[in-house]
Amino acid sequence: MALVFYSASGSPYAWRVWLALEHKGAQYELKQLSFDAGELKSDAFTRLNPRRRVPVIDDNGFTLYESAAIVEYIEDKWPGEPRLFSADVAQRAIERRLIREADQYFAEPMERLVDAVLFTAPEHRQPERIKAAYDGIARELQFWESRVTSNFLAGELSAADYTLFPLIALTQRIGMRNPGIEPAGLIGANVAAWMARMCELPVVQSTWPPHWRA
Repeated sequence: MALVFYSASGSPYAWRVWLALEHKGAQYELKQLSFDAGELKSDAFTRLNPRRRVPVIDDNGFTLYESAAIVEYIEDKWPGEPRLFSADVAQRAIERRLIREADQYFAEPMERLVDAVLFTAPEHRQPERIKAAYDGIARELQFWESRVTSNFLAGELSAADYTLFPLIALTQRIGMRNPGIEPAGLIGANVAAWMARMCELPVVQSTWPPHWRA
């Protein structure tokens, strides 16, 4: 029986796992859940993840949530090329550090932006909350701007790229869908070029969030 992958369109954390599965050429069954329909709050899904968040995998009765842990599991379950993490121990440590930095420092202001814009009705949005979120995002993007020195974050395409890319892509999506909300010059030239390279990857095109295509 193939691994079952529970996702929801637009979740950057679920997208990370989807990218990892496709990168490895893994066999899996995709189950897209709906935020609007309340499927993440169902009793059946709560039994899989009591935190009621995607992603979740069910591998023949073994369930696992939290995207970083799932990506590590995918690499261990399907070892070998193409790798998500370098075979070199020092390089692998750098990739894991980059993942930790993206999750710890970029995701936090991004989630505040999501809450202030996507989870708040337009008439109730507070400009100061939105500005504070973007201030945090801008600081992080400046940090990453100075560290994109090759085609990919750690030299070779890795799980680090699949971690940061969906987070920035969601930030861009929010700005695109809400004209005038995003500060000018938010993304620098190096990060923009890296994002463009990522967007050109077949694995990214094949996993693009379904409702973003509309």
